[in-house]
Amino acid sequence: MQGKNRGEEVYLARSEKVLSMDKIIIKDLTAHGILGLHDWERENPQDILINLVLFGDFAEAGASDDVEKSVNYQTVAEKVRTHAEKAGRLTVEALATDIAKLCLEDEAVKRVRVRVEKPTVIPFTKSVGVEIERERGDLGLNEPRYGCVS
Repeated sequence: MQGKNRGEEVYLARSEKVLSMDKIIIKDLTAHGILGLHDWERENPQDILINLVLFGDFAEAGASDDVEKSVNYQTVAEKVRTHAEKAGRLTVEALATDIAKLCLEDEAVKRVRVRVEKPTVIPFTKSVGVEIERERGDLGLNEPRYGCVS
């Protein structure tokens, strides 16, 4: 990989691996909680918009029609929404990391993309937020602990 630095090589290797995985998508999950630095953000719950892409090998679930071979996305959505509403985080980055950890605790999830947005916080914008991608190893979760599948 001539002309690429080590970080780019790792990113490209991960990107290639991710492209070969199946995806479960949870789009526009809305939570209502405390998130932000300003006093007015700490006093009143606000809408928090969450989007998730869970990467894994879900071929067996597709072939068998067995949810136990996949990830129960209703359970994931409920856990994520509950956490977002109770966490009271200062930054969207911290909340996104929390959510990534929740999802990666399920051994079927190999990688996760998390987008957390705060709509209507900054005038003249639809939303502001952050998008992160994490693998189990990135967060020290080599072994699943709690799981998201019910």
